[in-house]
Amino acid sequence: MATTQLTASSISGNRFASFEGLRSTCIVKAVSFAPLKHNNSRSFSRLVVKAATTVAPKYTTLKPLGDRVLVKIKTTEEKTVGGILLPVTAQSKPNGGEVVAVGEGHSAGKIKVDISVKTGAQVIYSKYAGTEVEFDGSKHLILKEDDIVGILETDDVKDLQPLNDRVLIKVAEAEEKTAGGLLLTEAAKEKPSIGTIIAVGPGPLDEEGNRKPLSVSPGNTVLYSKYAGSEFKGADGSDYITLRVSDVMAVLS
Repeated sequence: MATTQLTASSISGNRFASFEGLRSTCIVKAVSFAPLKHNNSRSFSRLVVKAATTVAPKYTTLKPLGDRVLVKIKTTEEKTVGGILLPVTAQSKPNGGEVVAVGEGHSAGKIKVDISVKTGAQVIYSKYAGTEVEFDGSKHLILKEDDIVGILETDDVKDLQPLNDRVLIKVAEAEEKTAGGLLLTEAAKEKPSIGTIIAVGPGPLDEEGNRKPLSVSPGNTVLYSKYAGSEFKGADGSDYITLRVSDVMAVLS
């Protein structure tokens, strides 16, 4: 897919205010030529523009500061397993990648705490976290360590090791029938907010730099907030979700 760079100062016209003096760079991710209606019957091409930061080639290193981490984003699949080319709208945005640089850490009370993830680790991060940058010819993301959900040891999300106060839950299957025995269609099945904890993080840090253990354990069946966390599909087809322990509302037994 072709990528076009526009500068804000170059976008002007008779009906648009001048943006002279702005130097932010925008990356045009997709262009659609469907006409838009206008009161004076003119047609305009519709542009979908996403702002990004491009690092000039003269800069060869990028060192995150504080508790920030630089992640090289995993490439989006552009084809199906059968080789069919996917349109941009069908390409799922990756939310994982490889850690390529880390900051010097942060302070917890009077204690200096190092970044817990190491370079080379494969991580999963929150969907809307961080700032995307084009660096060294690849897409990267600068984000806070706390926005990293966990470390992925294998290609299967069930092996995810959560960080800090996060937990990994295998979502319970949706009910196939109503209480009266009627078979539910896929559209009518209510998304469950109940599941079994598979793994837990080491806990958050207190002011003295010590980890506070979480109140739940692997094997617990829990009720969690319906709209919390990040969802994933496992290699076995099961649904998984990662969320903060504060989003777990109750333990069921």
